[in-house]
Amino acid sequence: MASTNNQVRVLEICQVTPSSDSPYSATELSLPLTFFDTFWFKFHPVERIFFYELADSTPAFFHSVILPKLKDSLSLTLLHFLPLAGKLNWPPHVDKPFILYAPNNALSLSVAESDADFHHLSDRTIRDAVESHPYIPELPVSDFTADIISFQITLFPNQGFCIGISSHHAILDGKSVTMFIRAWAYICKQSQKDKNPSLSSELTPFFDRTIIQDPEGLDIVFLNNWLSIFKYLSPDADPRTLKLLPSYGSPANPVRGTYELSREDLQKLRQKVLFQLEIEVPKENPDQTNPMHLSTFVLTFAYTVVTIVKARGLERNRKVMIGFTADCRARLEPPLPANYFGNCVGAYTDVTEAEVLMEENGLAFVAQSFSKLIKGLGKGPYKGAKDSLERFLEMDPGTMEIFGVAGSPRFQVYESDFGWGRPKKVEITSIDRTNGSISMAESKDGSGGVEIGIVLKKNEMEIFDSLFLKGLKDL
Repeated sequence: MASTNNQVRVLEICQVTPSSDSPYSATELSLPLTFFDTFWFKFHPVERIFFYELADSTPAFFHSVILPKLKDSLSLTLLHFLPLAGKLNWPPHVDKPFILYAPNNALSLSVAESDADFHHLSDRTIRDAVESHPYIPELPVSDFTADIISFQITLFPNQGFCIGISSHHAILDGKSVTMFIRAWAYICKQSQKDKNPSLSSELTPFFDRTIIQDPEGLDIVFLNNWLSIFKYLSPDADPRTLKLLPSYGSPANPVRGTYELSREDLQKLRQKVLFQLEIEVPKENPDQTNPMHLSTFVLTFAYTVVTIVKARGLERNRKVMIGFTADCRARLEPPLPANYFGNCVGAYTDVTEAEVLMEENGLAFVAQSFSKLIKGLGKGPYKGAKDSLERFLEMDPGTMEIFGVAGSPRFQVYESDFGWGRPKKVEITSIDRTNGSISMAESKDGSGGVEIGIVLKKNEMEIFDSLFLKGLKDL
């Protein structure tokens, strides 16, 4: 949440509207929520920070060049993404919330200045997770309306600037948010040469939701699940509210670390998993034969989670849930376009005990478990989903550890160049809300590796750091 402290000063909070140069900005637009959206209805916002190193970012240059270009290009980009300037609405007489953009709607943009050390915040050293919080904007949510996305641009004089983002989970999945950021960056960079830059088909959003079939009425089922749990937690409050549930399980005084698996590391992890499962790998082409789904994502998650469990020293009989989200766009019938804008991810989990992950073949166990879950998506990504959210909400977080992942190596976040170079660092700040989430992004250098964000207690991070690096040396 944006704030003023001894290092960060909020200079301005403005409202950015879609450019008035186009008739589209005067068009009202309404979108329904699908069951993909209502599944994530009360999850906390997803928060990201893009750090851009720029030694020439003096206050004068920032306020006369950088900030005006970012504001103008944001307004132009919103013409392609009108719903983002709208609101999530839930009037008392309507059964289900919906997205509404009306002319003159705007999104919130905060502008701030920081005296903090930009390089400390954007490098890979272990630091207090709370240090990122002043660079994240507030996302206003009330009983009847909620903002969809908000931004904060913060200047670090003569060091660089960052763009903090808070996005409503019931409206946007990670692919949609990063599509918008890349579109904004593209328009900002190109508008310096062309006053009306056009977007590629990859970055042009597809909003039609009528092709998503929901014969079981999962949208209402999931919505009612949320209303039930909200009523249970707040018996005296009206459950028909857009207010979000509080997060739980956040570690006390957490620290943040950033790690990387190179393409070579991933290949060695793949070979280790296949060896542990006694699957023969042909010497002439080790990448060819693979009866399992050992993708970069699976290998990264498996190695990281196993290392976290060992670092935290969990009791051996402690229940552990490992889960991930999968993009369902291409898995639906009929499939959705790759540029579908909204939520289109399902959640998939498996439960085991900590001792299984601590064993010598713990890496192979997680990889095999995820491989089976992913291959099962071919039978229908939401087969048997009717009770999935209810089962998840009924779980007592005190009875098990939950490990999830945010982001993906496929989102191309490091391609977001606004005209002053690629990001030095991209972090998913909101993983510090839960004790067990990690983040993933592609390696900044484009070498095929993976960047991993971790939030743990300080003593756990020190052990994790040692185990993570030692494990790679021993591959």
